[in-house]
Amino acid sequence: MRTGRYVVFASLLAVLVAAAPAPAVVDPHTAGVQVALRARGLYPGPIDGIAGPLTKRAVRTFQRRHGLAADGVTGRRTRAELGRLGRPLFGRRVIRRGMVGWDVSVLQFLLSRRGVRVGGIDGIYGRATLRAVRRFQDRAGLAADGLVGSATTRALTGGGPRAASPQRARSMSRAAVRRALGYWATRYGVSPSLVRALAWMESGFQPHVVSPTGARGVMQIMPATWRFVEDVILGRNVPRTVRGNIRVGVLYLRHLLREFHWSKRLALAAYYQGPRAVRRHGVYPETRRYVRVILMLQRRM
Repeated sequence: MRTGRYVVFASLLAVLVAAAPAPAVVDPHTAGVQVALRARGLYPGPIDGIAGPLTKRAVRTFQRRHGLAADGVTGRRTRAELGRLGRPLFGRRVIRRGMVGWDVSVLQFLLSRRGVRVGGIDGIYGRATLRAVRRFQDRAGLAADGLVGSATTRALTGGGPRAASPQRARSMSRAAVRRALGYWATRYGVSPSLVRALAWMESGFQPHVVSPTGARGVMQIMPATWRFVEDVILGRNVPRTVRGNIRVGVLYLRHLLREFHWSKRLALAAYYQGPRAVRRHGVYPETRRYVRVILMLQRRM
């Protein structure tokens, strides 16, 4: 049995290495340019801090329109042409309510990564951002004055206190995770092999993984998705446990399958990219790779 399990694991690892995109590098300053480009109607993707093909294409399009060298690099001249949302860089000034800028976008992105709700990443320091800053400062043991100076900047960027994970319940073995995936998939009428492939792609069956954007657990659930499942789909609270995370992920996948008329490809794309983005913009190239790997994994799960 051990040899067989090792062969299966090696096969899965080979598929992931061969077919999956390399791990993305998250840069908060990339979130700044994404916000500025979205405001210009050039960037339709998520504010994720990843300089992927959509972001690079949008930068080059903007540069060509403004007579700049279309090198895809967001240098000083490009930022200047972006206007108020193109400057200043994060950490150059004390940020306070009422300000607009690149640094505000980065601030909102960093807060979101720390698990603090900001009410949208748009480069505008409004009431929701002020509340988020104060919550973070209070958690970090700082004066909760809403002013983002050097101390708050260090806490946000230097590995300071992080919002507590809702997955603090006892850990589960990989075998137990696999059984829980099968249980909830069967209970809610979703293919167990599809659920296991999705969970493997998202977390490798690891219960305590936290993504740079705040997605958590085996199924990599965002806080807003968890609330949606509780409030809209299930109608009651789900415990913040490993099994609860799996249950929420399976319910959300079933919801997406129904929404996209049981198309596995579109439902998986919506799980990764967001259903609204799939409906409005179609499936992004990087999302197609993600879906392709999961469907390959499903045959081995």
